[in-house]
Formats: sequence, C-alpha cells, structure tokens
Amino acid sequence: MATTRTPAAVGLTEIERAAETIRGGVRQTPILSAGEISRRVGATVRIKAENLQRTGSFKLRGAQNRLAALNRRELDAGVVAASAGNHAQALAVAARSRGTRAVLYMPEDAPIAKVEAVRGYGGEVRLVPGSYDDAAAAAGEAAECDGLILIHPFDDPVVLAGQGTVGLEIADQAPETRLVVVAVGGGALAAGVAIAVKAKLPVVRVVGVQSDACAPYPRSLAAHRPIGARAASTICDGIAVKRPGELTLPLVSEFVDEVVTVSDDDVAQAMVLLLERSKLVVEGAGAASVAALLAGRIELPGEGEICALLSGGNVDAARLVECIRLGETASGRRLVLSTVVPDRPGALARLVGTVAEQGANVLDVVHIREGVDLHVRETGVRLVLQTDGPEHGGQIVAAVREQGFSVVTE
Repeated sequence: MATTRTPAAVGLTEIERAAETIRGGVRQTPILSAGEISRRVGATVRIKAENLQRTGSFKLRGAQNRLAALNRRELDAGVVAASAGNHAQALAVAARSRGTRAVLYMPEDAPIAKVEAVRGYGGEVRLVPGSYDDAAAAAGEAAECDGLILIHPFDDPVVLAGQGTVGLEIADQAPETRLVVVAVGGGALAAGVAIAVKAKLPVVRVVGVQSDACAPYPRSLAAHRPIGARAASTICDGIAVKRPGELTLPLVSEFVDEVVTVSDDDVAQAMVLLLERSKLVVEGAGAASVAALLAGRIELPGEGEICALLSGGNVDAARLVECIRLGETASGRRLVLSTVVPDRPGALARLVGTVAEQGANVLDVVHIREGVDLHVRETGVRLVLQTDGPEHGGQIVAAVREQGFSVVTE
C-alpha cells in the first residue's frame, strides 16, 4: 500500500510494556484450528478467538492499559466514554478493578445485551438519541462539565498499545502465520496488531476488513487524510465508525497492507459457519475477518498459515437469530416460496406434501388473501423452507411446479 510515512506514535516497545501492564487483567485467548473454513478457503486458516476474552472482546486490553496510566487524582475523578457496546463493557470492568467510576454514553439503539452487560459490570449508562457520534459529543461535554477523564475508544496511543498485545500473542502462538486478517473500525486494533506482529514476524501481511455499509478507510487511505463515511444499517455495528482517527489513520497506512470490504450477507454466512462448525458465537464485526476470506476478497499467501482474528462475540439473542436467518438465506439454505392454491379441501395438503417429499423443513406457512390478484376461490400461500442449499431448493421448486402450482421465490 502506498503510504505517507510518519513517525510511529506506538511501537513494539510500547506494546510489550502494555503486555506487562495488563498481565493478569486479561486472558491470553486461544488460537484454534478451523478445518471447514480452511477447506472452503483453500489454505490453512486458524482463528484467534478474542470473542472468548473477558467482556467478550479485545477492547479490555486497551481499557486496562489506559486506566493503569491514570494517577490517583484522575482515578478519583472518574472516567467517561462513548461506545456502541464493547468499549463500554471493557471500561466498566477496568474501572471496577481500579476502584473508579465509569460513565458510559451509548446510542439508545445499542444492543440490549451490551447495555445490560455494562450495567452488570458496574458502569453508569447514559443512553443518547441518535448515533455513536451523538453519544461521543455527549461524553465530551460530560468530561468538560463534570471533570471526568475522557477515554477514547481508539484514537489514543495507550489504548492502541493495549490492543496491539493481540499481535504479540499471534506471533508467539502461531509463528507459521503469513497473513493476519483483522476487522477495522476506528483502526486501533488493526494498527496495533500490525505493528506488533510485523516486528516479530516481518514476512507477515496484514489485511483489514470493513463493512461496505460503513467503510471510511479505503477513501481516507487514498486521500492520506480522514474522510467521513455515511453509515448505513449493518450487522457489523462494532466497526461502524464513520471517520478514522487522527492517530490511527497514519498507522494503518504505514503498517496495514490493504483494507477490503464485505457485505452483511458475507458476514452473516461467516457467523453461521463459525457457530455450526467451530461452535463459537461471534458478533458481526468479529466475523468480518472470516467473511472476507470466505468471500474471496483477500489474496492468499503462497505458503504458511492464515490467522483470522475474531474480535468480539457480544451479540444479543434477537440479533443472533436475525443473523442466522440472513446467513441461511444468503447461502441458499432458506427458501421463501409463494404460490396460489385452489380454495378447496386438500389443496394445501398437496402443496405441503410435495415439499415434504423433497425433504425440506417447513418453518412457516402464511395464507395471503389481501393485496394480491386472486380469484374468489383461490388463496395465496407463502412458505418459508429450510433446505440443504441452492441445488436442493431448485429441486423443491421444480417438484412444486410439476404439481401444477405457479411459484415465485424470494
């Protein structure tokens, strides 16, 4: 990647010092084999399971390192931050361990599981109407008015050094790694990991991944300055940061080799695969690295291993169900079939029986009598089916048509 070189605000020395500082306060998370992912990608893929970190994400590393740098007067004042969820949870835990108060401003539409977790860890939650940017403005105002210490989620060298400790662990646990794939939100994790892993394993490439619904880094890197992006709704809420940091952008430019994007469909399929085959619950942002590999967005190394970093696993049950549905639909394992049947006894049974003979699982049946062009003796039927994949879905549609039913699929 073409870069404008700037002196590194954080280097290996700061990251190694952070590792000593936070030792005992965070877990060394495992690197796990991923056989099915490797088979689909066509290379040896291992996964760094930061979703198994305390608080469910890598954010605890930076929060612990940052609070360790505060003096007693600052700790007595208390800390404040804005967060969509993971930074808030991490800061609440770190503050509790340091005996200080943590006030967390969160968007009012933040996942309920994350809000409740923050409260459970002892954080004081302030819900703010609007986006993360609105929460950030409120946190900044609270810092000025109430004398609280503002802890930025990514644009802080001490936080970044803490996140970089993940890279030290990758180099130590998986020295055969030749490619590291990591999600990019604000950029502290990607920059910190790249600085650390390249210092230890100089042959490694590092590729960042953003959601195509909110991807400011590609344009910002090309322009060599932070450029904001419009954020659309995405299941990757943990990395939906509209603007790169003043600190993180130069470091990502210098140390990260490439930044690619993925769709929500790609991410949902990765979440389902990680759940089914690796038995890991991973949030959208956490699955972005695997999604990029499965979608073929990244050039694979000629030799060695790939390490995909699962940055977090904080997803509430309702969102997880939505992601499973989206993932199954995107992979062709969920088929929505609409047709019209005569309004007489046995017609619906013949339709459902035909589907059952093909081995499909009927998840939902809806009668539609309004809003469609129907004869007085007809009724519309919408079936939601679970299939074995696109080929199986095609067989089901063909069988239903052979029985004389018209079929429209969604």
